[in-house]
Amino acid sequence: MSDIVPEDTLAVYSDFVCPFCYLGRASLHQYLDEAEDPPTVDWRFFDLRGYKRGPDGDIDESVEDGKDEDYFANVKDNVERLKEEYDAGEMLSLDEAPDVDSWDAQQAALHVKQSSDDETFKEFYNALFDTHWVDGRPIDDPDVLADVADSVGVDGDEIRDAVTDETLEAELEARFEEATDVGITGIPTFVYDDHAARGSVPPEQLDRLVNGR
Repeated sequence: MSDIVPEDTLAVYSDFVCPFCYLGRASLHQYLDEAEDPPTVDWRFFDLRGYKRGPDGDIDESVEDGKDEDYFANVKDNVERLKEEYDAGEMLSLDEAPDVDSWDAQQAALHVKQSSDDETFKEFYNALFDTHWVDGRPIDDPDVLADVADSVGVDGDEIRDAVTDETLEAELEARFEEATDVGITGIPTFVYDDHAARGSVPPEQLDRLVNGR
């Protein structure tokens, strides 16, 4: 994987609607706050529900994924445990968070990544996580995306245009495919040099990933 991740860069593949990505971000922030020489972080895109996405671009909920009630009960238990472990008590429960498709939010984030400085992109990216998992607002709504953009100094009308831009849509799809091609099968996935860690791993594991100890 080293050929796709620049030197001294920690690439993070995630999706805004993935609870473990929100929790992985909380762990990452703890690690970065404590690291003596923190790496550059590059947030990358992944379509969590891509396997359910039909030719028309919509999510087909009838697609069988093998996840039964026991699976979701286990997920809820793990989320609540990690919320406490990573001091993420502000996070909504899985039942409270809106059930939305994140494609437009990721397409909007790609636009900001390409058109703004890195700090603005990271503010927008983090704000989208918080909008979904703390505020409980639907990030598939162009007006919500525009509000988030305005809050970090990006023109909301740009975002309304971005989510209907077919060129951006094609590029985002290519990035999703690229992630799959290099072996990303679940999220969050943290990649540094030739190594990767998947899941909401603790800060000390991120330290080992980056520093090899």
